[in-house]
Amino acid sequence: MDVAIIFFLLCLVLGSIVGIFAGLLGIGGGLIIVPAFLFMAQHLLNIDIEHAMPMAIATSLSTVIFTGLSSARTHLKLGNIDTYIVTYCALGIAVGAILGAFFATKISGVLLQRIFAGLVIVIALQMIFGRNKVSSSTLGKPSLGLIGLGTGFISALMGIGGGALLVPILVWFQINIKKAIGCAALCGVVVASFGSVSFIYSGFNKEYLPDYSLGYVYLPATFGIAITSMITARIGAKLTAKLDTKKLKRIFAVFLVLVSIRMIIGLE
Repeated sequence: MDVAIIFFLLCLVLGSIVGIFAGLLGIGGGLIIVPAFLFMAQHLLNIDIEHAMPMAIATSLSTVIFTGLSSARTHLKLGNIDTYIVTYCALGIAVGAILGAFFATKISGVLLQRIFAGLVIVIALQMIFGRNKVSSSTLGKPSLGLIGLGTGFISALMGIGGGALLVPILVWFQINIKKAIGCAALCGVVVASFGSVSFIYSGFNKEYLPDYSLGYVYLPATFGIAITSMITARIGAKLTAKLDTKKLKRIFAVFLVLVSIRMIIGLE
């Protein structure tokens, strides 16, 4: 069987897992997709870390376009999207995502892997110990632009939609949690779109990339993950009423820390 078909089938399974966790815990799929893709690319496609890591980031970002659009559409119907916040935040996010994607392709794959792992540990610790506190300050246009710039850069560097970064920041600035999640969902589409296009441009016509690649985006993985994750996210959302999501989120965060440590020390 063609390796691309095997990869696609495995990504259907991966997408199912990603969707359930995204719906259940509200976490970004990139935190799962990047390590899983990296492992499969190295062992199935025989791609070294220097090229596999930017492919993992780029492919993860490309899936966010599909899942983010689905989520943003739902939040739009619910009235959870503030156009003022999204407009000015998105301007910074677009620039940050382009810079983050190009930076990711210019540094070594090993360094990119360790930066990703370190940032995942920070996010995981926030999931375990973080509290939704608020500031006495409010958001203006310059603040939104700077927040977007930072969020876009880090998100494109990690292959995530940025909700784990943006939601706590917006809540800190007295934005209602539901609107913060809705705005983050739509902003995630902006991150994914500009980041993916940048990765495609950077990797266009690179001879060392495998067949069915569009720049650094590996299409069999993109479509495999997107197809099933959009379906299972609904299942995960329904499970929130039956399971202790706070406890599960802490367990998942510990799992992320262990995976990240493995990535940092380079164990095979």
